[in-house]
Amino acid sequence: MNAFNRREALLALSAGGVVAATGTASFAAGLPQPQGSHVGGDDPGPRNPDRDVQNPDILNPPATDAGTLPNLRFSFADAPTKQYAAGWTRQVTKRELGISKSIAGVDMRLNAGGVRELHWHKEGEWAYILYGTARVTAVDPDGRNFVGDLGPGDIWYFPSGTPHSIQGLGPDGCEFLLVFDDGGFDEDSTFLLSDWFRHIPKSILAKNFGVPAASFDHLPAPSDRYIFNLPVPGSLDSDRIAGATTVPNGFVHRMSSQTPIKSAGGTVRITDSRNFPAAKTIAAALVEIEPGGMRELHWHPNTDEWQYYIQGIGRMGVFAANGASRTFDFAAGDVGYVPFATGHYVENTGDKPLVFLEMFKSDHYADVSLNQWLALTPPELVSGHLNFDAATMKALKAGKQPVVGSA
Repeated sequence: MNAFNRREALLALSAGGVVAATGTASFAAGLPQPQGSHVGGDDPGPRNPDRDVQNPDILNPPATDAGTLPNLRFSFADAPTKQYAAGWTRQVTKRELGISKSIAGVDMRLNAGGVRELHWHKEGEWAYILYGTARVTAVDPDGRNFVGDLGPGDIWYFPSGTPHSIQGLGPDGCEFLLVFDDGGFDEDSTFLLSDWFRHIPKSILAKNFGVPAASFDHLPAPSDRYIFNLPVPGSLDSDRIAGATTVPNGFVHRMSSQTPIKSAGGTVRITDSRNFPAAKTIAAALVEIEPGGMRELHWHPNTDEWQYYIQGIGRMGVFAANGASRTFDFAAGDVGYVPFATGHYVENTGDKPLVFLEMFKSDHYADVSLNQWLALTPPELVSGHLNFDAATMKALKAGKQPVVGSA
């Protein structure tokens, strides 16, 4: 029974609160047990059967797992959600996923008209629209502005220090993933427009803007903004500033519209500074794997990898040298992490496509394919190392296949 079917079975068993109501050995016998490739033994409880079903390769690790590795998985479902009148937000940083030193992520929802107030960050901000539509605005240091509408599969990137805003459009606002180029990022460390105004003397504001000090008698409290309601904006043209010079390369890229790298097992779309010049500190790949397929065995020679799972279920095997290897299971809304230069694969273990983002703190995407490495190495060396026969040597491929199909 695969992980998807085990999860469905647990949901059926859980109906009516059965799981909460019983801890008997007879019931436990119907749940996944720690009796995999190793000897193990059943677990009569106490236990969290939902977690066991979601993590079959932690409950019963493959025989190839060995040694001790840090946790490389955290779910947004386990992150506290901050709720506002116009939306909500939650984050996964190095505080939640300790290994994630280079990248942090935020999952944010804005209702129709909901505004993430004008603000800026010390960190560069990369974003991917998961649902709905949004309007984003920004102004660069040269006084050039940007106003644009984005939908599912579109991305934006704002360099550090660039002031910007986000607003949900009709009919149902938007949800998006924000990625920051520092694992120590914290939503609460954002430079907010309303917060700054509350901490400037009115006399200084009056002098700066050339208006009476009384003009600032009704400033909102910072807690009234952050994510707040405004009317849904009109057409894009209605928000353009007359006479303004626009950002020449733009802050937006249509990632899902890229021509993908196709193979028998799925597709990959790579976005970095080579096809999205604004993205100087974050590179990304959007990976889609068909059932039974896998992201080929590989590693990244330039930086760590931060993952966000959008659809489906899968598992990732990670090899960390010195005989250490571990397998992790993922579902939609989970975050994965692969340390720099660590060998790994991602396999679709469900019956629907597995879709996830690979994120890198870098201006360019780079990977090393195990298959390609062996194919481009003298055959006597390869066969001498691994005892490959002639048929296996012939099957090695000199061209990369980022996603491979089922055997």
